Amino acid sequence: MGDRTSERGKEYQRQMRERLEIDPNKRMVLVMGGGEGVGSLSDIVNELYAKFRMQGVNATICVVCGRNEKLKKDLETRCWDTVVSQSLNSYESLRSRFFTKLLQHASRSRRIQMALDRAAAKAAKGKDVADTPGNVTVVPMGFVTNMAEYMVAADVLVSKAGPGTIAEAAAVGLPVMVTSHLPGQEAGNVDIVLNGGFGDFCEDPESIGLEVACWLQDPQLLDVMSQKAMKVGHPHAAEEIVLDIGRTTHQWIERNLSRNAETNTASE
Repeated sequence: MGDRTSERGKEYQRQMRERLEIDPNKRMVLVMGGGEGVGSLSDIVNELYAKFRMQGVNATICVVCGRNEKLKKDLETRCWDTVVSQSLNSYESLRSRFFTKLLQHASRSRRIQMALDRAAAKAAKGKDVADTPGNVTVVPMGFVTNMAEYMVAADVLVSKAGPGTIAEAAAVGLPVMVTSHLPGQEAGNVDIVLNGGFGDFCEDPESIGLEVACWLQDPQLLDVMSQKAMKVGHPHAAEEIVLDIGRTTHQWIERNLSRNAETNTASE
């Protein structure tokens, strides 16, 4: 898609949303938990929905449930008004705790931190609950085979720190909220996102909802994060690897043919 922050990139994203039957006039958040739909995916979706509604963010939340049919059916029949009510009651009583947790992160980029500082200041004045609730739609999906298209259509990816997932997101300039990682093998992927400045790491569902809602209300921040992701991403990596393998293989074939020819000449 090229640069998603350009006019051409934005138009391509809009066309992709229309192709996927996603409202092109709303923000889109792609939520993933692995092929089996594991992790605290259900709680994260609840908090994303509730915080978007509370803060007046119009958005579509596409949830990749993988093979977890139980979660998919649960999301399809969930009473979202109850979810918002429960989340709002918790938030009203513990507002300061949530933002204190958000602000205590030494590794996130300065630009993301500035946006959170402004959100915290707004919350301190009691101006963080919108007069008009956001128009939010949850779209539960099973196992998805066209993930690249959904990543192009999305504004933010919420996912565990799988290496393939992070690489794909960076390749299309997609900001990432990392929600978990496997000890050891995936820890380095979190550092790539944080050091690259195109996302954050948070394990608490309520804080995830608050921060992603903050991002979606700051178009300039999303553009900055997208551009940083593209600097990290290598969209043509697979093609380059194949070409490199081909060149190396061809060189070795030529060397072997040359050696065989020399050996035959010597034996004559």
